[in-house]
Amino acid sequence: MAKKIIKSEKDVLSRCPWVEMDKTDYVVYHDSEWGVPVHNDRLIFEFLVLEAAQAGLSWYTVLRKRENYRIAFDGFDPEKVADYDEIKIKSLLGNPGIIRNKLKIRSAINNAQKFLEIQKEFGSFDTFIWQFVKGRPIVNKIRSLNDYKATSPESDKLSKDLRSRGFKFVGSTICYAHMQATGMVNDHSVDCFRRQEIIDKYY
Repeated sequence: MAKKIIKSEKDVLSRCPWVEMDKTDYVVYHDSEWGVPVHNDRLIFEFLVLEAAQAGLSWYTVLRKRENYRIAFDGFDPEKVADYDEIKIKSLLGNPGIIRNKLKIRSAINNAQKFLEIQKEFGSFDTFIWQFVKGRPIVNKIRSLNDYKATSPESDKLSKDLRSRGFKFVGSTICYAHMQATGMVNDHSVDCFRRQEIIDKYY
């Protein structure tokens, strides 16, 4: 069952069961971004970097560091990130505002380079990645936490394709989380107020 928050006697909003209501920034992220279809390449790249950084951690841990990441990674400009050298890597490893994991930092640089290759091949990364859901979000019927999946056939295919192109930290679980975040999949619970709002506005 989705969680509810009462803003007034006449305003009762139901939200997805994973939302932690005591974390305002988490609620804002759920209400404004999660599940909204993304077709902007830089924002897609941002989520790819953040999802990879999340590996082994909670999304909230990464969410709290998101603004620090934006500064540290030049606004998630893939062209700039692709050119990072050892001096920049050392600087990032010394930045307490981000997750200082050498493999994850190097993967962001590697993935930026591969990201640019896909842009060149397909015209945009958006064109490439949305083909895995045939250009239209998959809408699931989530009723409880037990209904959420960690992977899907689509995330399996996306992961396999990205890995074949040299991407790192793009296992199927990470890919599925990326698909949820960027609206390739609408996994808002059936009684969450955002589910239908997103369908009505973006589909």
